[in-house]
Amino acid sequence: MAAVASNTKPKVIVVGGGLAGLMTTIQVTEAGVPVELFSFVPVKRSHSVCAQGGINGAVNTKGEGDSPYEHLDDTVYGGDFLANQPPVKHMCDHAPGIIYLLDRMGVMFNRTGEGLLDFRRFGGTKHHRTAYAGATTGQQLLYALDEQVRRAEADGKVTKYEYWEFLGIIRDDDGVCKGIVAQDLRSMQIKEFRADAVVLATGGPGIVYNRSTNSVMNTGTAASAVYQQGARYANGEFIQVHPTAIPGLDKLRLMSESARGEGGRVWVPRQVGDKRRGEDIPESERWYFLEEKYPAYGNLVPRDIATREIFDVCVHQKMGVHGQNQVYLDLTHLDKRQIDIKLGGILEIYEKFIGEDPRTTPMRIFPAVHYSMGGLWVGFVKDDKSGGVVEGDPRNQMTSIPGLYAVGECDYQYHGANRLGANSLLSCLTGGQLTGPGVVNYVRHLDRGVDDLPSSLFERERRRQEEKYARLAASTGEENPYRLHEELGDVMTDNVTVVRYNDRLKATDAKICELMERAERVGIADSSQWTNQLIPFTRQLKNMLQLARVITLGALARDESRGAHYKPDFPRRDDARFLKTTIAEWTPNGPCLSYEAVDVSLIRPRLRNYAAEKNEAAAAAPTANGKARADGAANLGDGADGVYSPAEQIAAGANPASPGDGGDQLSTRPPTARRDAPTSAGDKEEIKQADENWAAPSASSPSPDPAVAAGTDPDALSAKKTYKE
Repeated sequence: MAAVASNTKPKVIVVGGGLAGLMTTIQVTEAGVPVELFSFVPVKRSHSVCAQGGINGAVNTKGEGDSPYEHLDDTVYGGDFLANQPPVKHMCDHAPGIIYLLDRMGVMFNRTGEGLLDFRRFGGTKHHRTAYAGATTGQQLLYALDEQVRRAEADGKVTKYEYWEFLGIIRDDDGVCKGIVAQDLRSMQIKEFRADAVVLATGGPGIVYNRSTNSVMNTGTAASAVYQQGARYANGEFIQVHPTAIPGLDKLRLMSESARGEGGRVWVPRQVGDKRRGEDIPESERWYFLEEKYPAYGNLVPRDIATREIFDVCVHQKMGVHGQNQVYLDLTHLDKRQIDIKLGGILEIYEKFIGEDPRTTPMRIFPAVHYSMGGLWVGFVKDDKSGGVVEGDPRNQMTSIPGLYAVGECDYQYHGANRLGANSLLSCLTGGQLTGPGVVNYVRHLDRGVDDLPSSLFERERRRQEEKYARLAASTGEENPYRLHEELGDVMTDNVTVVRYNDRLKATDAKICELMERAERVGIADSSQWTNQLIPFTRQLKNMLQLARVITLGALARDESRGAHYKPDFPRRDDARFLKTTIAEWTPNGPCLSYEAVDVSLIRPRLRNYAAEKNEAAAAAPTANGKARADGAANLGDGADGVYSPAEQIAAGANPASPGDGGDQLSTRPPTARRDAPTSAGDKEEIKQADENWAAPSASSPSPDPAVAAGTDPDALSAKKTYKE
């Protein structure tokens, strides 16, 4: 392509001031391209600041034999093999360098007595791989990157727009992204902005579920807006429910995995209904169920497994603390000075909101919606030589809309069906590092710059958004948008989290469609022209409803269990039909679903089993064409090491293992009667009844509309499916 005309300066817009947005901004400005940075809140209040536990990188300071390949294997294994492996390899290969870069930026990482960077264990690995800054790692990283962005801002390379909400992109006649429309949340002015490329780094959609560990601004509204403008949305059904959160009526506050990484133990009393305080229950009367069932990983099994085990203990077996949906997370046996140094931030949070000292009293916790593995579909260009990606290629991290990129939690690229702890901050930073050079190459090689386009193109989209806002402001209906949001969160939490049943998913979709209709009849009681919060929230609610359908219908169509997606009626992982990425495209009648193959060219899929040590063959370097390694070790999936590929298992009449089949997290029996998977209609109904109100710490949720949405054809994976309202 021809270069941009000499009188046209490339322009880039980055939407989102968290780690992914800031790293992308740094990369772009270092290449000499100016950036306009938009943030819903002041940059230092972006949701990245809430990350607690740490950032992964196979630096191997403890001499445990860790390596980027081990990190890659743990990540794709923990994600149940649904992640495209080349971008994951890129992430893991660059992780040590990212940690050293942050160290040079001044991040106050914890250190050993010798002065080396200290690392803790996190879930899904046997290595000490997680660098950390106490229990406020996200805050320290965010502040360090913001210092670099402020340096660029002082040099005139970055212009910040804080308290601005992204409303949508502007596309030219060829469908290429050429800018955005945004609204100043103070003056309520709506304005258009030109750009040769736009990068979305806007986080996840946790507030679709109302109460979650997410900040209340994490509505997914930006991703939903571009989804409705034609961007594809991938793997929406994969929502991570974190196993340890502090229950609350207003929101659910995260209790970091670092508490378990530093030696915290999860348990319940062996005696059902035991009313004693946790510290008064003797060791012999405690059931450390994760340690008993997963001796190899103990309390640091991956999050999807820990969550389902806690759910099973509390909801199905009725063994929760004091009869409630809670288990103990116990730190009382640990050295108080050391946990103050390493976990002080989260201990203070628990003490502030619960009123108990976790140094002397076991904490009471329960799972909560935490993270979206799904997000906007983005591309990558594989490097056949390294197995990773081709750095600097403009197609990396680009959505299905040319000129529009996505990075961070709002993309789907790195975590598959389940994210490992401490990979989130890493994927934000390596994703930003990958996105920046690609964006620069893209804007510098356009055949014309955005300033050459007519003003009418941009004014038309601005007027459309102004008219949309005016119609919403004039609404005089009877519905309360906050009540609608509460109903949405309740029905999603009840039916589209830990355990999923198709009949409930259909009813949930019908409920969402009902809420969509009611959202057109809202009443706007606040007509103020300055810092109006009601109208933007109502707009966000409508966008959340769109994503709720993507999540729900993606879950309905996927008749298997994989990672965070668990269906008792389909308890096995089905690689033959569902080793595929779910792709949702917006239509006026609902999301149209199709499927895309997953790149598993580096590590062949195998069964997950965290009850035992990871097979030694898993640590072998990837080989080409499945040939034997030079050292004679067996290849993964060839059967010689006892691990068979899914194709070989299917040929033998077996189904790949999955949650609940005994080959994964439900492999041993607790000291009380239980069920792994329902074996009869009566069993299923009994368990479904127990599931109904598991997550709501307050009033019970409204019953979903019993109407059933249009059905699915799970066998026709090559055909697109459109779900009508």
